[in-house]
Amino acid sequence: MPLNLISNFAANVAQRNLGMSDAAATSSLAKLSAGSRVLGAKDDAASLAVGSRLAAEIAGLKQASVNAGQAVSMLQIADGAMAKVNDILVRMKSLAVQAGSGQLSATERAMLDTEYQSLLSEVDRIASDTDFAGTQLVNGAKAFALDSGTSSTFEVRDGVQNITFRGDHGTGTTATVAYDASGTFTVTTDTSYSGSIPSGTNDGSVMSTGTVVTLTASGSTNKIDLVLNTAYDVDLTRADESLTLSGSSTTSFTFKVGTGTTASADDITVSVNGVGTSALSVSGTSVTDTTVADAASSAVSNAIDDIQTYRATIGASQNRIEFAAANIATVTENTEAARSQLMDLDVAAEMSNFVSKQILVQAGVSMLAQANQLPQNLLRLFQ
Repeated sequence: MPLNLISNFAANVAQRNLGMSDAAATSSLAKLSAGSRVLGAKDDAASLAVGSRLAAEIAGLKQASVNAGQAVSMLQIADGAMAKVNDILVRMKSLAVQAGSGQLSATERAMLDTEYQSLLSEVDRIASDTDFAGTQLVNGAKAFALDSGTSSTFEVRDGVQNITFRGDHGTGTTATVAYDASGTFTVTTDTSYSGSIPSGTNDGSVMSTGTVVTLTASGSTNKIDLVLNTAYDVDLTRADESLTLSGSSTTSFTFKVGTGTTASADDITVSVNGVGTSALSVSGTSVTDTTVADAASSAVSNAIDDIQTYRATIGASQNRIEFAAANIATVTENTEAARSQLMDLDVAAEMSNFVSKQILVQAGVSMLAQANQLPQNLLRLFQ
């Protein structure tokens, strides 16, 4: 290689290698500071694509875990409200049994009824006041509304305090209510429900307030409760009446416990039953005399049975959601491990690489300095 003053080939080579070493050291330093092996697509395009999708999945799983935790909390609140309503119903049962005994006077029964009515009001207050972040949980109520333009024969003024559906009856269903001379009610929707006025009261006398006629259907667990009041006359001929079901005795909540949009795989739907007096078929009951006290006792017993069924459903849903939450935690852990294999930096290995690049940078600086000194040797030829 000739010696010349115009070009310094050695310095150019040293500078090129120094630039490469400095770029490598800078990249290594960036990875160490970020803690990630892949900072851009140029580092590993395939890992970046898969790792980014896994990161999104992990974020979704973490939110699903929060959703599951809030779902359990919501159901705990509903169960707590039902537990208190159950306690109230137990006291109401005690009052009804006490009032049904013959040793009490009308005055004493009136005193018992004062507490009984107060407890009914408390049941409705709990039902309407129990909520989760403003969402009411146990205030469902489903009833029939009379069709407009018809001549009503099944109203409060005619002796029907309320008609309550217990179970899964579709909102908007149209039904026909009929009553025959033998004291049998029939409500026909897609299924025919029937039930008779309790024995001993179908004798031509005025019905007692709170008398419950429970209608059932073969092959169905659903029930219909007609609560009659003192205006009801069993001897009065009534035409069939057309009714339309409105409202809901249950409130359904769908909890997102997955990261997808498939309902069967990513959602858990829980139906929480209403526990108001109407939904429990105890509205309008009283303990002012032995007859109505016995009717109230029967209605309260049915309500207590319903509460246990509702609580069992909530408990089963809580357990299911807790298992779902445990599975989410496991999936999150394993998905995080998979993402880590693709994206996370091996700090020890990268630190060794960084030290190596640092040495190369230092050596490159030194060699560039030496290369820049080479032209100085040509000056001696001019002496």
